[in-house]
Amino acid sequence: MNYLVVVAHPDDEVLGAGATIYKLIREGHKVAVAIMCGEATARANRSATLSEDEAKAMSIIGVQKVFHANFPNIKMNTVPHLDLVQFIESCIDAWKAEVILTHHPSDTNIDHQETSRAANAACRLFQRREGIPQLKEFLFMEVLSSTEWSLNSAENRFAPNMFVEVGAEGTQKKIEALSAYIDVMRPYPHPRSEKAIEGLAAYRGAEAGCDYAEAFECVFRSC
Repeated sequence: MNYLVVVAHPDDEVLGAGATIYKLIREGHKVAVAIMCGEATARANRSATLSEDEAKAMSIIGVQKVFHANFPNIKMNTVPHLDLVQFIESCIDAWKAEVILTHHPSDTNIDHQETSRAANAACRLFQRREGIPQLKEFLFMEVLSSTEWSLNSAENRFAPNMFVEVGAEGTQKKIEALSAYIDVMRPYPHPRSEKAIEGLAAYRGAEAGCDYAEAFECVFRSC
């Protein structure tokens, strides 16, 4: 199966699905990542070696293909929606993606919101263009320090209904990959701390009765 993880910024792919990506690749699936804002210029503590950090993180979890765009960081709401959609469509076409994972549309980060909406529009590409595999699944993921800050109660918040068992090894690979991104990890009790990440994996695993897990909201599935 060909999986495409569509994220706003470098590190979002690991935060949202790093352990799952590691597991999928070890099981023989193919996983690519599409990054909308590759430079992440709005970060106050942006790493001068971000591209190298990203390459190291991808190597740790096994990703060999990354698509990059350079949409403006924390300004994606100023970009025409069609431009965002067409970039994601080009990734779907090139990768022949059958499953798409992306941000939850109620994340507090505006780039996450715009990425999610654009991926939602792009996922219908198989209905409009010949040669595109039928979409099998469309999943929202949770990104610590953003998804839990969904403060607008008028919007539907992240409601996990799918749990992927990743085990202690997968959880540690996720933490290792995140640590490759300089200045991303924080001391506990920050949500992007080793203790918080491991704790969430343990909690999601306990919810589903398994040994550590990442949680997703499956909003489309075709049998």
